[in-house]
Amino acid sequence: MFDILLDGIKDTFQLFPYLLISFIILEFLEKKFHHKSKEILKKTNKIGPLVGGILGGFPQCGFSTMAASLFSNHVITMGSLVAIFLATSDEMLFIMLSKHVDFFFVLKVILFKVIVGIVVGFFIDLFYKKEIDTELIHDECEKNHCNCSKDGIFLSGFKHAFKISIFIFIMNILINMSISFIGENTLKRFFLEGTNIFSYFISSLIGLIPNCFSSIFITELYLSSFISIGVLISGLLTGSGVGILVLFRSNKNLKENLIVLSIIYFIGVFLGIMVDFII
Repeated sequence: MFDILLDGIKDTFQLFPYLLISFIILEFLEKKFHHKSKEILKKTNKIGPLVGGILGGFPQCGFSTMAASLFSNHVITMGSLVAIFLATSDEMLFIMLSKHVDFFFVLKVILFKVIVGIVVGFFIDLFYKKEIDTELIHDECEKNHCNCSKDGIFLSGFKHAFKISIFIFIMNILINMSISFIGENTLKRFFLEGTNIFSYFISSLIGLIPNCFSSIFITELYLSSFISIGVLISGLLTGSGVGILVLFRSNKNLKENLIVLSIIYFIGVFLGIMVDFII
């Protein structure tokens, strides 16, 4: 139980700076730019999926939490959000390097995720338009009764980030307890019993677990030769850390959340199958 608590604290502390930055950005936009920020965001969001895909490729999962917060407050597009979610890389890189996996192979995996994120992100923005409206940032402040106008940018941003961090911490504890209760060996047996077309669906589903466990588990299965590279890709594409968790916590539009979740999941399944078919 102590280890579970310690892991929850560590994971939450690692994500807090990203949450803080995202809410400071929101406060800055609302206070300093106000009406002008709407036009600025519209222009920058034209290349949002490109920027999102590149940022997501860096070895961390904090950008996905930032993206979820910014999307929920109408600052970035759904395409930018999905690009970051699909491209996000975390423990996979360090595990592979620690096992002396060929660096160029690791780089190819990361580049593949980044390219997929960018392409899918731009495609989504062609069909799904979400109005950028900085007035909604102010509305969010009013709904949460956080005294944004009185506290200043940094204190107000800190309050928002702290509230979300408490939620993430509680959910992390619950997820870690569930995984501990079920046991990794049980999960492995469940996974390997479906070693066929269902492996891609299972891998993508495990990847969606909002915890660093998913990428570690799937990567170790691949390095132990239990799963194919396509099944690995399926799990890594859907693994966006706690980004999904923050999205469902912050964004009140359940339909949008389910669309994002479905896109990520089925992209993971489809491209995993295609990778194994081609290779």
